[in-house]
Amino acid sequence: MKSQRPITSDGEHRVLQFRPRTTPSPVVHRGSGVVQPLHVHAAPEPLDLSRYEQPRDQPDDFRHRMLANIAALAFTIALTAIGIWLAVSIADLRRTQDCVMMGRRDCVKITTPHI
Repeated sequence: MKSQRPITSDGEHRVLQFRPRTTPSPVVHRGSGVVQPLHVHAAPEPLDLSRYEQPRDQPDDFRHRMLANIAALAFTIALTAIGIWLAVSIADLRRTQDCVMMGRRDCVKITTPHI
């Protein structure tokens, strides 16, 4: 039996030359920006978050932030409760459907008032 291989032409193959990064790479110009080469022997930056800090024009509004956190927590709790209710409802419907598919007649739960 012959093996099935795709038909390819020699023009589709290309060998790329490997160049080790022993010398510093030149500055690469792409579009309108300039990409600077990495400096291997540069001093390491501190590992804290101080480089991401920005001066603020207004002081932090603690009350607004806490209200937003409470609203997000309430929304998360509501979504979780709806998800649990939906899962229980789907399981109950599946149980009732399985009962009906078996040909039983007493599948529906009859609730009686408690006196």
